Amino acid sequence: MKDSGLSALLEQLPVSWWEADEQGRLVEGGGGAFTDLPTVQRFLDRTRREVSAAGRPSEDGHCLVRFDGRSFHVRWPPDESRGPACGLAVETAAQPATGRRYAAFAEFADFAPAAAFIRDRTGCYLWANHSYAHLYGTTPERVVGSRIEDLDPPSDAAQFRALDQEILRRGKPVRHHLSYHRSDGSTGQAAGHRFPVQENGQTCVAGIYVDITEHARAMDQRREAEENLRALRDHSGLPCALLSVNGRIEQAGTAAAELFRTTLSDLVGRRAHTLLAATPDLRPLRTAWEALITRRIRRVETPAVLLDAEGRQRRAQLHLTTVRGPVGRVAHVWAVVTHQGIAHEAHPPLTAAQIRILCLLAGGSTNGEIATSLKLSRQAVDYHLSRLRALLGAATRPALVARAYVLGILAPRAWPPNPATALRPPSPS
Repeated sequence: MKDSGLSALLEQLPVSWWEADEQGRLVEGGGGAFTDLPTVQRFLDRTRREVSAAGRPSEDGHCLVRFDGRSFHVRWPPDESRGPACGLAVETAAQPATGRRYAAFAEFADFAPAAAFIRDRTGCYLWANHSYAHLYGTTPERVVGSRIEDLDPPSDAAQFRALDQEILRRGKPVRHHLSYHRSDGSTGQAAGHRFPVQENGQTCVAGIYVDITEHARAMDQRREAEENLRALRDHSGLPCALLSVNGRIEQAGTAAAELFRTTLSDLVGRRAHTLLAATPDLRPLRTAWEALITRRIRRVETPAVLLDAEGRQRRAQLHLTTVRGPVGRVAHVWAVVTHQGIAHEAHPPLTAAQIRILCLLAGGSTNGEIATSLKLSRQAVDYHLSRLRALLGAATRPALVARAYVLGILAPRAWPPNPATALRPPSPS
C-alpha cells in the first residue's frame, strides 16, 4: 500500500489488507486485525480454502470467513481467477437485527480522522462519518439522505459521480488523488481509496480519504524554493557549492566551475579540500567547519586561498551556511565565494618582516619611515626591498605594491594596508 497515511490509519483498526502473488503467497499486508504477517498468511490460506470449497465467493467478491474464533467480511476483485491478488477483511461484530452488512466499516470509521462515506448507485448518501460531514460544515445526520449535487458544486459532483461509476463498473478498489472545493471557497486536495461494498442487498460505493491540502501546499512551496535556489545557484554569477558534512561537493553552480577552470561534471563529487591551497588560512577554515557541522554556529565568513585546475591560487572570502536535516542535524553546508582576488602563481614564502614592509610601502611610507616604524636600519630596509623586487618580479616600488595585491599578499579590502591573512607567514627554511 503506497498511501502511508491510510496504511497508518488502518494499523489502528480491526481490519486486514493484503497483496499476494498468483500462488497466494503474501507480498505485503497490514492493518490492526492481526499482530504479524504469518497470521495474515494463515488467514489468506484459510480464505482461499473456503473460497475453493464453495466454488467461488458471491458474485460481487464478498464472503464471510471465520478464523481463530473471529468473523470477517472479506472482499477482493471478483475477476481474479487464480485466487486473490489483493483484498480487504473487516472484522464483524454481532450483526444487528436488520442484518446490515459492512456495519463494522461504519463502526471503526465513524470517528476516524479520515473522511469516509457510503453512497448508493444514484449518488444518495447512506452513511458518512463525522470527518466527512465536517468537510461540508454539517453533521453526518444531515449528510445521510442527501445527494452528491446537494453538497458539491456541479463540476465536483460530475467528477465524483464519474468516479462512483468507475468503481461500480470495475468492481474493484481504486486508489487516487482528487481536488475538491472546500466550504470556504478554497480548493482542497485529498488522497484515498474508493471501493464497492454491499449495503442492503445492493452494490454501493464507499470511500475513505485523507485531506492532504496542507501537505500538497508545503510540497509546492518546497519545489518553488528549490527552483529559486537552482536559479540563484546557476544564474547569479556567485560561485557556490553545496557540500556534504564530510566535505564532498554535491551541487555546484556554473560560476564555481569557471572559477576553478574545470567542468561541473568534474567539480561535483570532489572533496572540497582538494580545491584549497596549503596556506595558513586552512587552520581557521577547518576550525570554522567543525563549528558548523557540530551546530555550534549556523554561518561564518572566513578567508581561504583557492587552487584552480591550472595550479593558480586566488585569495577569496567564503561564506558558509548550514542546511538542517529533518531531525535538526546538519545535512549540508552551502559555500559561497563572496569576494575573490586575481588568480596568480604561488609566490615564494615571505618573512613577517618582509610582509610588514610591504604593508607600510603600500601605505605610502618612505624607506626612512619604514626603518623607524620597524626599528630597522635604513640599510636593512633597502636590502629587504631589493630582495622583495627580485622575489616578486617587480622593478619599481609601485610595481612591487601592485604585485603584492595581485599575488594576494595584501588584503584588497583593508586600509591601512594589512596582510591578507592575520596569521604569521611561514619563514623560509
